[in-house]
Amino acid sequence: MPLRLRPLWVSLGWAMVVLIVWFSLEPRPPEVAPQLGDKAQHLLAYFGLMFWFGQLHARRLPVALGCLGLGLSLEWLQGLTGYRTASGLDMLANTAGVLLAWTAVRGLPNVLARLESRWT
Repeated sequence: MPLRLRPLWVSLGWAMVVLIVWFSLEPRPPEVAPQLGDKAQHLLAYFGLMFWFGQLHARRLPVALGCLGLGLSLEWLQGLTGYRTASGLDMLANTAGVLLAWTAVRGLPNVLARLESRWT
């Protein structure tokens, strides 16, 4: 079923990208759910990103590669900032989030389509 509110969903997805970029490169980002730990936050962020865009695109491989590329690029940029550090474990957590979301988006109903169906 095509999404009637697709422009809204895409905009919200890109807002997530902007937030991830900001949280990744800000010298002192606010602590969001510190009880989860840094790696869990990475996993959840990239899970959310892949899950969101995975619902919007039938071809999920480019989405997954884009998410992985974003995570790798941001870790590399953190290493260049002088105030943040690059972390291989963060990259692994990002990758795990993408892979888990890939599996979830294939097995679960499209949440965005369900939301739209309830609003009409």
